[in-house]
Amino acid sequence: MKLRKSQRKNVKIKMALQGISGSGKTYSSLLIAKGLTNGGFSKTAIIDTENGSADLYTHLGQYNVLTLKPPFTPESYTQAIDVCLKEGMEVIIIDSISHCWYELLDFHSRLVGNSFTNWNKVTPRHKAFINKMLQADAHIIATMRTKQGYILNHKDGKYIPEKVGLKAIQRDGTDYEFTLVFELNTKHFASASKDRTNLFSGKPEFIINAATGKKILNWCDEGNDTELNKVEREIDRCKTIKGLRHIFTKYSQLQEQLKPLILKKKREIENIETQIIPSSQVISEINDSKNRKNGNK
Repeated sequence: MKLRKSQRKNVKIKMALQGISGSGKTYSSLLIAKGLTNGGFSKTAIIDTENGSADLYTHLGQYNVLTLKPPFTPESYTQAIDVCLKEGMEVIIIDSISHCWYELLDFHSRLVGNSFTNWNKVTPRHKAFINKMLQADAHIIATMRTKQGYILNHKDGKYIPEKVGLKAIQRDGTDYEFTLVFELNTKHFASASKDRTNLFSGKPEFIINAATGKKILNWCDEGNDTELNKVEREIDRCKTIKGLRHIFTKYSQLQEQLKPLILKKKREIENIETQIIPSSQVISEINDSKNRKNGNK
C-alpha cells in the first residue's frame, strides 16, 4: 500500500438527465454532447430505446445511432456500450435506462419463490450494468424517465393543473452513482439535483445548450492542465514582441520547450505588423497629396 497525492485527471463525465416525457431529455443530451466534443458529432453515439426518437434531431449534426430492441436487458445495454467503445465513441448517450429497469421488474415478477430473496437474481445484473457505465472510457449521458404527477397552480384566480416529474423510473439510489444529475421540467428548464462538479449546484434554472457541455468538458480537463499547457495559452494570447520576451524570461525552466512556440508566435506578430505598415503609408501619402494641393491653391 502506498499513499499518493489526490489528482483529477482523464475524467470522463458520468451524468444523467431525468424528466417526464416531453421535457427535452434527448435534445438536451445532444446539445451537451456537442459541447463535450467541441462541436463535432462524429464521435457521439446514442443508444436508442425510444422508438427512433434519436433520429429526430439530425439538424444538429451527423451523430451515430445504435437502436436497441426489446427485451431491454442489462446485458443488451452492456453489449451496446461495448460496440460504441470499440468504434471509438467519445460520448455515449443512453436514451433511456428506464427501459432496463422496467425489464428487470418484469423479470422479478415472473420468478417463483420468495419475492425478497429473488432480488438476489436481479441486483447483480443491474449493478453490472451500472458499473459498465461508470467504468467506460467515454463520457456517458444517461436519460431517465420520471413518474408523472400533477400539482394545482393558482393563476388569474383559477387553479390550473400542471404536469410535474416525480420519482425517476429506476432503482432507488441510482442517481447517486452519477457525478452530475439534471432535472428537466415541462418548460425544458434544467436544475442540478446532484453536482459533484460544483458548476451548477445552487444556480438558477437554465436552458441547456452546447456551452453547458463545454463547461463540463473544461471541468473534466482541469486535472490534465500542466504548467506548459497554461504557458502555451499565454503565448497564444500574446500580441507583442515585448510580451513574448517577458514570457520567455518569466518561465526560464521551460525555455527549451517554449523556444519554438515563441519563435512561431514572433513570426505571426511580425507578419501582422508588416501588413499594417502599408496602410499607414497610404494614409500618409494621401495627407501629403492633400497638403500639396492646398499649397498649389
